[in-house]
Amino acid sequence: MSEEAIGTTRIESMQECDIDEVLLIEAASRQTSWSKQSFVGEMKNPFSFCFILKERNDPRDRTLGFICFRVLGKESELVNFGVHRLHRRKGRGRELMRFYIDFCRKRGVETFYLETGISNRAAIKLYQSLGYDFKGSRSGFYGGREDALLMVRKASCEKRP
Repeated sequence: MSEEAIGTTRIESMQECDIDEVLLIEAASRQTSWSKQSFVGEMKNPFSFCFILKERNDPRDRTLGFICFRVLGKESELVNFGVHRLHRRKGRGRELMRFYIDFCRKRGVETFYLETGISNRAAIKLYQSLGYDFKGSRSGFYGGREDALLMVRKASCEKRP
């Protein structure tokens, strides 16, 4: 199991036993949620990486957030990301995103892609602060209910707030 400590938190590889907690975060985070099978499939994909964020000294060992992404050569795509509603606006999302970017840069990734809901202002602000720029949009991407913004970040971008 891969683990990295960051301040009072730790990031570790997602295991199948973590998915139930991740699903609770997922359901509270978006209108179109992944299923347990979606997470299991992503974890089995040889190009995918899934991690969870936990408090280092939490006796209940609760999951605070998660991130799933794919790495294909010099490109990476963020495919799913969420933070427990009680832990938002505390820098947890930024911790996960910094981990993701650093993890990928160590593997030679130069270009990062993601999609986010057009109404998700907090996420858009976070992504922009990390050097992501708008690339386009996809109409009705989220179950026909919401458009997605396509965003891209080049590894040469070094915004580190």
